Amino acid sequence: MNDTIAFNRLADLLRDMGEPTRYQGGALRTRGLCHDGDAPDTVSARRGNKNNVVIHCHKCDGNTDFLSAIGWTEADTFDEPLERQRDRPTDDTWIPCRDRGKDKGGPGHKRVAQYLYRDENGSVVHGVTRCDHKCFAQWRPEPTAKSGRRWSLNDEHGNRLVRLVPYRLPELLKAKEADRVIWIAEGEKDVHALVDHGLHATCNAGGSGKWTAEHADFLEAADVTVVADRDEPGRQHALHVVETLKGIARSIYVVQARQGKDAADHFAAGHTDSEFNQVWAPVPYPGDPGVA
Repeated sequence: MNDTIAFNRLADLLRDMGEPTRYQGGALRTRGLCHDGDAPDTVSARRGNKNNVVIHCHKCDGNTDFLSAIGWTEADTFDEPLERQRDRPTDDTWIPCRDRGKDKGGPGHKRVAQYLYRDENGSVVHGVTRCDHKCFAQWRPEPTAKSGRRWSLNDEHGNRLVRLVPYRLPELLKAKEADRVIWIAEGEKDVHALVDHGLHATCNAGGSGKWTAEHADFLEAADVTVVADRDEPGRQHALHVVETLKGIARSIYVVQARQGKDAADHFAAGHTDSEFNQVWAPVPYPGDPGVA
């Protein structure tokens, strides 16, 4: 079978991104990246009868958001790109650091994850990509660009062109409305580790030191648990997050991984959410008997 057809290109891309897949009922199934992977096997991909791959997310009841999450458009679902796609790059998974490894004779960097930051209505504000060498790059949607994105959140004068929003904002707002605890991690990978264990989590783009009062404003009257990475930048980041939340959040606790550096390490070591080490209660929940 020709391994350049769209179906196999999709399978190869998901494999390179580290996404779990399995074949069932004649379809390739994977988790819904379009809604942060919170439902396994919800996306199915089948070979179509028009030299294409038919992708459908049963939770979204479509494929638009899933295609956006993997950096594809509808044209990429065909074995041969549609006419309007001729001017697009042949590698739509391109990232700014791609050629770094090639400079030293290596295979180059590959994109392994893409995180979408959405506004209150679910529209993409900007995205963050991560490569297999742990390089991160941020982009903003740009319909006039060949790839559909620009690899900068600022204009040529350094002025920011997109809003600052916390990661998974629509889910965060729903959790706050349901009076659930909001967990704040230092990065998207840790957020997903928390979400995969049934928690409601968020972070800011850019990692340590990039949390702002604008992010904190979305957590008014919320109960918050901050997961501090076990290093000095993690400590400083947690301190800053706490300062922005004082007077805004109803309660604030700070915890650390029982084992390892961060939330992902904590769960990878087999610990549960109740086994994080509580290191500080700057704003205890009113009447919390566990805090002197």
